[in-house]
Amino acid sequence: MERKIHWYDAITVNIYYFALTTRSQTLALIVPLLVQSFVGEGTKGEALGTIRLWGLMIALLFQAFAGILSDRSTSRWGRRRPFILIGAVTESIVFILIGVIAATMADSGMTGYWVLFGAYILSMLASNTGHAAAQGLIPDLIPESKHGIFSGFKAFFELPAPLIFVSFVISKLVGNENIWLALIVLCGVVLISAAITMFVPEKPIKQPPSKMNWVPILRLLAMTAVFTVVILGTGALVRYISGLTDSLSDTMRIIILSVTAVIGMALAVVVGVWASVRISLGGKTQEDHQSFTWWVVNRLAFLVGSTNLSVFAVYFLQERFMDMGDTVIEESFGMLMLVVGLAIFISSIPAGWLSDKFGRKRVCAFSGGLALVGTVIVITSVNLTMLYVGGIIIGVAIGFFYSASWALGTTLVPREEAGRYLGIQNLAGAGAGAVGAYIGGSIGDNIGFTILMGIFGFLFLISALALFGVKEPVKHGKTKEPAAI
Repeated sequence: MERKIHWYDAITVNIYYFALTTRSQTLALIVPLLVQSFVGEGTKGEALGTIRLWGLMIALLFQAFAGILSDRSTSRWGRRRPFILIGAVTESIVFILIGVIAATMADSGMTGYWVLFGAYILSMLASNTGHAAAQGLIPDLIPESKHGIFSGFKAFFELPAPLIFVSFVISKLVGNENIWLALIVLCGVVLISAAITMFVPEKPIKQPPSKMNWVPILRLLAMTAVFTVVILGTGALVRYISGLTDSLSDTMRIIILSVTAVIGMALAVVVGVWASVRISLGGKTQEDHQSFTWWVVNRLAFLVGSTNLSVFAVYFLQERFMDMGDTVIEESFGMLMLVVGLAIFISSIPAGWLSDKFGRKRVCAFSGGLALVGTVIVITSVNLTMLYVGGIIIGVAIGFFYSASWALGTTLVPREEAGRYLGIQNLAGAGAGAVGAYIGGSIGDNIGFTILMGIFGFLFLISALALFGVKEPVKHGKTKEPAAI
C-alpha cells in the first residue's frame, strides 16, 4: 500500500507481537510446572517435549494455512486484522480452560496431562491464527527501505518488552501460586494488544490476488508431515542410542549422547527444512528459493537454541541451584527473563539500523557467535550473578538476531505472497521448539538439563554457518554472491 508512514505505525503494526511472546513466556513457566506435577520427575523432560512437538507441528501447519487465507481475504476490515481479532478472543477462552485444569486436576496424573495436552493444542490454533496475519503487516504496509527499522521495533515488542513484563508481573504471580490471576492478566494483554492492532490503517482488497489453488495447501500438509517424520525419526534414533549407552561409564555416556543430540538436531534442522520447503514451494527451482531455504535453516538453528534455553530454564534452575527452593527458582526464572529482556531492549532497535548499514547477514552471524559465548557462561555459572551475566550476553545476541534476521527475510520473499512464504518460515518458529524439546527432553532426563543447555549452544554455531548459503538482495534487483561472513 502507498501511504505516508507515521511514527505510531511502528506501534500498531507490531504491538501484537507483545501479546504473542507474553503468551509463550507465560506458558513456558506454567506448562512445565503442570507437566511436572502430572508425570513426576523421572520423565518430565520427555513429557514436556512430546506436548511441545505436537502443539508446535500443528502450529506449523495452521500458521502457514492461516497465512494463505489472510493473503486472500477480501474482508472489509482488511486482510490481516480479522484473523488477529479472532485469534485473540479464542485464545483468551483457552487460557481460562488452562486455569481450570491447574485448579482442579493437580493430582490427576496422566489424565491431567492429556487434558492439558488438548488445551495446549487449542492454544496453538488460536495463537497462530493471529500470528500468521500479523506477519503480513510489514510487507503489506511498510516500504522496503524501512523494513530494517520496523523489524527493530518488531523485535522490541516481540522480546524485551514482554520478557520484562513477564519477569515483573507474571513470574511473581506464578511464584506466589496465583496461576489464575496470571492467566487473567495474560488475557488482558492479548485482548488489549489486539484492540490496538485494529487501528492499523489496512485497506481491504477487492479480490484475491489469484484464484484459489488447493495445491499449496496439499503441499503444506505434506511439508508438515515430512518435517514431523524427520523429528520423530531423529528423536527415535537418539533414544535408541541412549538405550545402548546404559552400560557405559557416566563420562562416556555423556559424551556419546551429547554428540548424538547435536548431530540429531542439526540433521533435523537441515534435512527437515530443505525437504519441507521443497515440497511446499513445489514448481520453484532449487535456485529460485535457495537463499530463502538457507535463511529458514539459519533461523531454525538459532531459535532451537534460544527458544529451548527458555523452555527448559525451570528444569535447569531446579537442577543447577536445587538448594534455593521452588519459590526462589520461579523468581530466578523471572529475573533471568528480566535481564535477557533488558539486554534485548538495548540491542534490538540499534540492531535494525546496524543491519541496514553493515549487512543483515553479518549481524546474524555475529549474533550466533555471541549467543554461544553467553550459553557457555550460563551453563558454567556457580552463582546467580554469573547466570545473569550470561543471560545478558544471550539477550544482546537475540536482539541483534531478531532484528537482522527478519529484515533479511522480508527482502527474500515475494511481496504478493508474503503471508504464504512467512507462514512457511514458521518451520523456524514452531520447528525450533519441536526439534529442541522432543529430541532434547529425553536427553535432559538421561544426562541432565545443564548439559542439554550446552547442546543448544552448539546450534547457535550451526545457525551462523547456514548463512553462507544466503544471497542477500541489494537494490535494483541485483544480488550479492555469497561472501565470507
